Amino acid sequence: MSTAIGFLKGHGTQNDFVIIPDPENTIDLGPDAVAALCDRRAGIGGDGLLHVVRSAAHPEGRAYADEAEWFMDYRNADGSVAEMCGNGVRVFARYLQRAGHVDAGELAVATRAGVKRAHLAKEEAPGAPGEITVEMGVARLPEGEVEVRVGSGLRPATHVDMGNPHAVTFVTDLAEAGELRTAPEVLPASAYPRGVNVEFVVDRAPGALAMRVHERGSGETRSCGTGACAVAVAAARRDGLDPARTGRPATYTVDLPGGRLTITERADGVVEMTGPAVLVAEGTIDQDWLAALTA
Repeated sequence: MSTAIGFLKGHGTQNDFVIIPDPENTIDLGPDAVAALCDRRAGIGGDGLLHVVRSAAHPEGRAYADEAEWFMDYRNADGSVAEMCGNGVRVFARYLQRAGHVDAGELAVATRAGVKRAHLAKEEAPGAPGEITVEMGVARLPEGEVEVRVGSGLRPATHVDMGNPHAVTFVTDLAEAGELRTAPEVLPASAYPRGVNVEFVVDRAPGALAMRVHERGSGETRSCGTGACAVAVAAARRDGLDPARTGRPATYTVDLPGGRLTITERADGVVEMTGPAVLVAEGTIDQDWLAALTA
């Protein structure tokens, strides 16, 4: 007799995920199965999938097992594997808290982009979990000029690596980004052999930004945590701020279609992201349906 496979649904600033708890890594989640689960009409629906596995049980997580008990095996909505997902880390942490694996406080999560450390705030009120802050690591700004097509022209962009690649371009109006279901053209193509997340950014006020994003493998999403971090770093350099040199942190609020994130680049160069994470549903996946996809 087959064992039922449970799932949960959650989101961070409306960047939503299918969550599959699988501590011992026993569930076959190939690209077709992931894409079907993330399908908004024929599946559960989500921008991506969070496969919750103990680090020691996953080939890509074992190297981190001494630092982090849990490995976030993240997949894009099209089934492709991704290095990192900032909103996903917060939702992943919220699930571990909900399942009783961790309490409010500090948590280490292993990802393909290394170990990320999270802080889960205590409940603000009964039934109202506090926000989650994640140390996203130090941003890298690879050399080389990058351009993004905006309308009929090309606009300079900043290449920011947050463990996954981003091309950040500033515009005067977010509508200039056009439809973001398909990937915007980024040149030179050789700069991103595995694809890239593209962010379009406007200034709202000093220290306040708004953005839209095309996430590789998912299209336009309501929010992107690593993208918000990349946007804040790009804005800081544009504004002449480099905390690692000045010793003073730089903080930006970033408004996304799905909500607001607060991004701080600390004096040690580590980028922190703070925002909500919500679990909205749980249930059981139909075994016959999933078996047909993984056969």
